[in-house]
Amino acid sequence: MNRRKLAYERLVPLLALVGAVPAILVALALLWTGEHEVRTRWTLTFIVLGGWLGFAIALRERLIRPLHTVSNLLAALQEGDYSMRAHLGGPENSLGLVAHEINALGTTLREQRLEVLEATALLRRVMQEIGVAVFAFDSVDRLVFANHAGVRLLARSEESMRGRRASSIGLGDLLDGESPRVADLSFPSAASRWEVRVSDFRQDGKPHRLLVLSDLSRVLREEERKAWQRLVRVLGHEINNSLAPIRSIAQSLSSALDAEEALPGGSSNDLRQGLDVISGRSEALARFLSSYARLARLPRPRLESVDVGEWIRRVVELETRMPIEIRPGSAIRIQADGDQLDQLLINLVDNAVDAASETEGSVRVGWSSGPTHLELWVEDDGPGLPDSGNLFVPFFTTKPEGSGIGLALSRQIAEAHHGTLTLADRNGEGGCIAKLRLPTTMTAGRGTEEEPPVRHPPPL
Repeated sequence: MNRRKLAYERLVPLLALVGAVPAILVALALLWTGEHEVRTRWTLTFIVLGGWLGFAIALRERLIRPLHTVSNLLAALQEGDYSMRAHLGGPENSLGLVAHEINALGTTLREQRLEVLEATALLRRVMQEIGVAVFAFDSVDRLVFANHAGVRLLARSEESMRGRRASSIGLGDLLDGESPRVADLSFPSAASRWEVRVSDFRQDGKPHRLLVLSDLSRVLREEERKAWQRLVRVLGHEINNSLAPIRSIAQSLSSALDAEEALPGGSSNDLRQGLDVISGRSEALARFLSSYARLARLPRPRLESVDVGEWIRRVVELETRMPIEIRPGSAIRIQADGDQLDQLLINLVDNAVDAASETEGSVRVGWSSGPTHLELWVEDDGPGLPDSGNLFVPFFTTKPEGSGIGLALSRQIAEAHHGTLTLADRNGEGGCIAKLRLPTTMTAGRGTEEEPPVRHPPPL
């Protein structure tokens, strides 16, 4: 290209010189054959030759310089710089028309590039905000993209994973096989049932693969919890509306007896005993329903700084039935609702102590922390889990005096803090271990709807 460019730059003045050769030769012949002085002849000869060369050079500049400008403008467009513009006259001449069309092309390319960038930014934002884990791999299964949900799932930063093969980050087996499919998978931040989808796409003309992981268990648990919450709200609302007049009538009749308005004969004592039973049972039933209604009234977490070591020691000190060993981890503070975490840990410790008491075992509480998550565990030497399939089902309990809402409420608190709660038998050691995983920082979670107000009738 350089040779062709130099040849063209030399060719333009050469053609200009060659084109003027006949006229120059005729002019010089007339000059030197005429009757002129020698000085005049040489002076005119230099003027003719100088003008000839000057016009050739000027012609070269007028042709080559605009072409250089057009070349620079096209090179800028090729490199993605759409801000350059050429001004070579108006559209009434050829060079001006060429510059006008190239400028219009630059404007069109800039607008299209801006649209592509905005669409790409919107797509990336959507991919980052959706609740499913998304991973993109190139043709040799190297990670090129992971959204926020995928980063949380693997508990690693995107920078540390980008460029690594799928097998090195634990996703190699998921890229092969039927799609879509459902599988029970365990990741650093969660173990659940997942829907696995793998699809192909092309970027920059090269094949890529997209891996999408959807947590089915969380969605199912959310729907299950909502169903239980609706049931508890309706039952609590209707039964409380029935208990309120019973309590009111019992109190009114009791007041009448106190005012010596009892029935004649010896039936007043029986009536008083019956009214006492009615009043006592209605209050017991109200307390019973109130404990279940807590599932449907869990408020949003009120975030504050919580010292993990102080939180665990404070809850452990509340347990007086047996000493509990604390195995501390590193000092750490998290953003969470301290009151809700107290209730969660009290439930776990209470269950562990109940289990350990059956075998005269012990209970241990400890924690460990990473850059993004805190993991707390409570383990006991009890008999193990009796029925792992119904652990988190509301109202299900194996304790004679249990209410069946402790673990369901505890998991609800954990998920409101964007965490997870799992229970499992200890491998080969007997007993059970509960693991609570919480992010060290979080935004306010979603609470539940409030229970409808109870309509109390006026007293008799």
